[in-house]
Amino acid sequence: MSKVLSTHVLDSTTGNPAQGVHVQLCASDGSPISQAETDSDGRVAELATAGLTPGIYRLIFDTGTYFESIGQESFYPEVTVTFRIDNTSRGYHVPLLLSPFAYSTYRGS
Repeated sequence: MSKVLSTHVLDSTTGNPAQGVHVQLCASDGSPISQAETDSDGRVAELATAGLTPGIYRLIFDTGTYFESIGQESFYPEVTVTFRIDNTSRGYHVPLLLSPFAYSTYRGS
């Protein structure tokens, strides 16, 4: 089982953490594993408290509702990040840099 899976969402248009973004963790077949909302620092500290086995997973970020809540038009109603867990002895961090019309992600530490 992997140690920790965390995420951080930053609104790159304001340079502020994106608070209140709903995040869902799903298995490769789409079945939900867990869900959470980003805190005041735009973070979810742990999405898979029981750990994850090697495999492919998806994080689905509800970006449309977030931008709607701050009165901002946006193009992407959600962002799905698909990633692979190979080494279960380490933690995984998947940040999302977000703007109304673009996004990027990377494997964090």
